[in-house]
Amino acid sequence: MSIYVDTSFLVSLYVTDQNSTQARRQILSAPPLWFTPLHEAEWVHAVFQHVFRGKLSALEAERMLAKLKEHEQSGRWLTVPVPEKAFAICASLASMHGSKLGMRTLDSLHVACALELNADRFWTFDERQAKLAKAQGLKIV
Repeated sequence: MSIYVDTSFLVSLYVTDQNSTQARRQILSAPPLWFTPLHEAEWVHAVFQHVFRGKLSALEAERMLAKLKEHEQSGRWLTVPVPEKAFAICASLASMHGSKLGMRTLDSLHVACALELNADRFWTFDERQAKLAKAQGLKIV
């Protein structure tokens, strides 16, 4: 089983929100998961958005970033590059599904990465992204 998680899932693992219980339960039985530079860029932005909104302190944010790095070093996250064809596939997904699903560029880029990494499952809490992943044959949980 190969699983690709998007940033909404990743954030729910570390920042307590309405999806955290489900995310933490799902990850218990999961194999190591891919972590691309796209994940890292979105992850850091998401954490500091919580600081900006007053939901986390800067110290809490730094601890979360350190915790993710710790998990990466222990093998929970497998660092991989963004696949070479991901941007072309992202554009293709926009042409095929954008007018019906209204997904954003980063949504399509995550699905493109999952497809290029040959994932068979896609874990997200983003409804539009889930519809796109499902339309491309990925199993959503």
